[in-house]
Order: sequence, then structure tokens, then C-alpha cells
Amino acid sequence: MKVALIGATGNAGSRILAELTHRSHAVTAIVRNPERQAPQTGVTVQKGDAGDPQSLAAVLKGHDAVVSAVRFTDSDPGKLIEAVRASGVKRYLVVGGAGSLEVAPGVKVIDTPNFPPAYKPEAAAGGAFLGRLRDERELEWTFLSPSAVFAPGERTGEFRLGKDQLLTNEEGSRISFEDYAIALVNELEKPAHVRQRFTVGY
Repeated sequence: MKVALIGATGNAGSRILAELTHRSHAVTAIVRNPERQAPQTGVTVQKGDAGDPQSLAAVLKGHDAVVSAVRFTDSDPGKLIEAVRASGVKRYLVVGGAGSLEVAPGVKVIDTPNFPPAYKPEAAAGGAFLGRLRDERELEWTFLSPSAVFAPGERTGEFRLGKDQLLTNEEGSRISFEDYAIALVNELEKPAHVRQRFTVGY
């Protein structure tokens, strides 16, 4: 598959890039500073600006799918969606956030008393992005939310999937970047959540 990956150098993006190349997909890594990206087999590095829909659409054109792994506070959902639409690519996967998941009916993680204030802007922007996608009828989008703790770890391949509720176990709510990448690429290869949000956790 030919996949365009926006934000290929970030925590999640770099693991998704590794998972895609591990499975022999051809990846266009779209980054702000191509000179910082080391050469890699199966990866074409392209300069791209998430804030410029016209130029970004030209880079995305001709791919089978687009994966967006950029911080919500560093991007504009409207401009990203516009760029993907204009490119003609239908499949669009977004690295989501946990803040919009529910911990009880009608109660989102972002609205819980102990939610860290420092994370609120990013979580709120992620929720707004999901809202925009839910109104989107043209693209075959998927929004994958991680668990509450989203951090470096092991690639185990052992995790659970959920829908709109935060996944927890006796150790809390967490998923590694590496296992998240497996879940996202699985969805890319065998779509099961088109025009839906789902979540992954241990």
C-alpha cells in the first residue's frame, strides 16, 4: 500500500512509520524539515505544511491512504480535512487522543476532576477534530484514540480494542506507542472502523 504519513518524526508518527515499513508498505513521510530525516528503505521524505491545504494536497495525491500523526494544537482540522479531500485520497486515519473517551455515560476523560490542566488544550482540540470528522461524509476516516497513558514501551501485539469508552485494567489505562502503531496499521490493512472512532489499550 502507498501511505502518506503526516508527522512522521513524532512519538506516535515514528512508531507508525516503523510499523508500516516493517510490513513492507511504501511510505511518504511528510515532515517540516526533511533534512533531519535519515534515509530509510521504502520511505520517501517530502516537505509538507499541515497549515497549507493546497500544497499539502499536491503531496498527498496518488496515495492509497493518509495517516495524520500531528499534535492537534499544532494543526487545523479544517485545513487537514480540506487537503485530504482535495488530494482525491479517500482513506484517512487520525492519531487521536484519550480526552474525548468516556469514563461513564456522558462523562469524558477531559471533564474528570483530576485531568491535568496542562493537557486540556490538546485534549479539547482533539475532541473538536473528532467532531469535525463525525460530520464528514466524503472521506473514509477513522480516529484511533489511545489509552490515558500513551508512552514508549514494547511492541507486544497484545492489546484490547474498544469504541468510545476508556479501556482500563488493574494497572490503569495505558498503551505503548509501539502497540498503538500495530492497531492503527491493522485498521489500515483491514478496515473495521470506517467513519468511526475506536480505542486501543491493555
